[in-house]
Amino acid sequence: MDMTGTHDHDDEGGAEGDDAFPAADHQPTPRRRGRLIAIVGGSVAVVTIGLAAVGWALWSGDDAPAPAPSPTRTAQAAPTAPPAPTPTVATATGSPTPRPATPPPADPAVPAPFVTPIPAGTVVAQGDVRSPKGSIQYGYRVTADGENAFSVEFSGFTSTLPVPVAATLMEIPPAVGDGLTDHGAADTELGGPTATPPLAVSTLLDTRAPGYLGTLVTYSSATFTEGLPVEIGPGKVLATTPVRWSVPERPTNIVVADAGARDLAAGTVVSTTASGAPRGYQVAPGDAIAEVAARFGISPTALIYLNVGLLVTGDQQYLIEGTTLNLDPGSA
Repeated sequence: MDMTGTHDHDDEGGAEGDDAFPAADHQPTPRRRGRLIAIVGGSVAVVTIGLAAVGWALWSGDDAPAPAPSPTRTAQAAPTAPPAPTPTVATATGSPTPRPATPPPADPAVPAPFVTPIPAGTVVAQGDVRSPKGSIQYGYRVTADGENAFSVEFSGFTSTLPVPVAATLMEIPPAVGDGLTDHGAADTELGGPTATPPLAVSTLLDTRAPGYLGTLVTYSSATFTEGLPVEIGPGKVLATTPVRWSVPERPTNIVVADAGARDLAAGTVVSTTASGAPRGYQVAPGDAIAEVAARFGISPTALIYLNVGLLVTGDQQYLIEGTTLNLDPGSA
């Protein structure tokens, strides 16, 4: 459409002067459509457009039409926080700071655990030793000291062998002629070749339950000597003697019964007493003192009493995974 009859435009190509727009204080008659001055090929064109395209800034006063709606934006959900990790029970495995277990505050309603010691002087084992060829002979006797330990006395020792001889109590019996790689409990030097028995010698057996030491082993305690026969050389077993124990049952107020695995007490009973009661308990990952004690019907204080020097980690006193706990009052 040719608009050559309209006003000339300025050199910058901008819109016309004051006649193009109403004065700022002029109150225009409300209208639905407006005019926009456009330059087409050097001429000015008047184009009628909707107010939504021009915007309400061309109008002023209370009669100004409502602003055009903002472009619709797609709502975006706020970032979803990652789910909180499920709490897990810390295990004691590999803990850098194990510490001794501590009993909870004393409860006047719960009696303190106890196991009555065997009276001092009580004989719990005795017998005689004779080597297969009769070259070594002596007697032994084990007595209680009244403080949950025992004294082992060796007497009447005689030997015709040209080497010193010693004795030790062991759990797993070797055979005569074997060489000892380690020694057992109450390891004691008895003496060298002699036909006259020397004075008796005694040593401490520091255990509350010696019944597992089923064999008294007599062996050569010689050092290496050129020309010494192999069968009596250093560490060679000269005799093995079964030990018959008669350790009396000690009165106790600790009664242990397994109520079954549970959270924080999911370990395994690995051994039992002669009566079938739990004796050894292997700790599972995450086991804690309070829950293990509850599983076996005893107090945490009693569990600690049965396991002197027990180590734990964390505020909840988690037990060390793989540890074997003693549950037998007779072994405490």
